[in-house]
Amino acid sequence: MISLLNQIILQIISLLPKKIVYVFAGKYVAGENINTLIEATKEMNNLGYDVTIDILGEHVKDRKLANEITNQYSDIYERIQLNNLKSNISLKPSHIGLDISYDYCLTNILKVAKIAKKYKNFLRIDMEDSKNTSNTIKLLNEAHKYYDNIGTVFQAYLVRTINDIKKLNYKNINYRLCKGIYNESSEISIKDKNDINDNYIKILEEGFKRNHYIGIATHDTKLLDRVYKLIKKYNIAKNQFEFQVLYGVPMHGWLEKHLNNGYKVRVYIPFGPDWYEYSIRRLKENPNIIWYILKNIFGYK
Repeated sequence: MISLLNQIILQIISLLPKKIVYVFAGKYVAGENINTLIEATKEMNNLGYDVTIDILGEHVKDRKLANEITNQYSDIYERIQLNNLKSNISLKPSHIGLDISYDYCLTNILKVAKIAKKYKNFLRIDMEDSKNTSNTIKLLNEAHKYYDNIGTVFQAYLVRTINDIKKLNYKNINYRLCKGIYNESSEISIKDKNDINDNYIKILEEGFKRNHYIGIATHDTKLLDRVYKLIKKYNIAKNQFEFQVLYGVPMHGWLEKHLNNGYKVRVYIPFGPDWYEYSIRRLKENPNIIWYILKNIFGYK
């Protein structure tokens, strides 16, 4: 019943003007411009959270646009510095030219990493779908030859991930570990949710044993219970990991629990003109927001 209503509401939402959609979808994004982003980042910092910033968008095939986006990321580092913000940046390779060419994307990543280094900051290369996994790891390895302030993301639903992290053989390894959101073939991905969680713990344990710095990115409270047990089992130092969450997604007290335990929490804050598609995806993932919309728009009790 709830699932059917969610689908109906989402269909209705997709027909509404974007200004109306933003009333309830806007909680997941920090507006369309740098000023609203800075204010959202300050708010999170004031609450005790670190931040990672992302410009929404992907699969750019125009060099002029890819150059503009690359420059925007460089400018954001300057704004982070000027405003004394606790924030780094996450970017998608396809957003700055991977669909144009590998070498062109690497050039842009090195430009951004250079600016990040200038401001003593960090750059994370986000992981996209599986067709880009090998190139993303290759980009990381190439960029790491010049800059050590750079990391990436690994996805627990991919069978290959455990072997990928075993191949990382340099100092200052820093990656985000998430479950993964793309619909991939069963030949390369794990489909069962419980099996994905098991693999997540397996990868996390392997990373801890190798002294990797890991951004533990999940909203799954059952998985977080297992993560806490693993941290306790190996007495993992607080400076070896952080917890990461999406901006606006409810965590039912877990954020406060993390902070009370002295753990770093980083909030992923996206912004930009391409907010609509991202927000709809977040709404699909969060039934509680769907019911909120139903109640407030249609007077449902």
